[in-house]
Amino acid sequence: MTAMSISANRLDPAATAALAVVAVGAATILGAYFFQYVLGVAPCPLCLDQRMVYYAAVPLALVVALAARAAAPRPLVLGGLALVLVAMLVGAGIAIYHSGVEWKFWPGPQDCSGPINSLGTAGSLLDAMKNTSVVRCDQPQRFLGVSLANCNVVISLALACVTLWGLRAKAN
Repeated sequence: MTAMSISANRLDPAATAALAVVAVGAATILGAYFFQYVLGVAPCPLCLDQRMVYYAAVPLALVVALAARAAAPRPLVLGGLALVLVAMLVGAGIAIYHSGVEWKFWPGPQDCSGPINSLGTAGSLLDAMKNTSVVRCDQPQRFLGVSLANCNVVISLALACVTLWGLRAKAN
């Protein structure tokens, strides 16, 4: 293989950044599901809000990567990547807010008191209330001593930096 054919097959920075968001974002969501469904760490409402960012950013980043690989117009690719950057910054903001709630820097949302819907009939109300899990946003969920919200701050900011690199780097 010659140097020219290697560089022709190399992805441009926008596609590389978008694929990094896809891979790390999907791994982050899978990790969240692992904590929830395997380890039994129930998410609070702010945890669920942080996931929403990945639900939007990962598919968008995949579309951006495919568009870049298909030689779509550069402004379109960069515009899509800019949206991914905004999503990652929003995710970092939510995670920072959640971390502040955990550290008691500011009060959390009032809906951090668990689900109240579908408690059944009046006769089974007490049983339903006993089985309702209350997950508070101000009680940190930790893994190896580190808050999961704090981990998401780092992941979101790292993906924002990668996305910014993809926006600023020149395509070959």
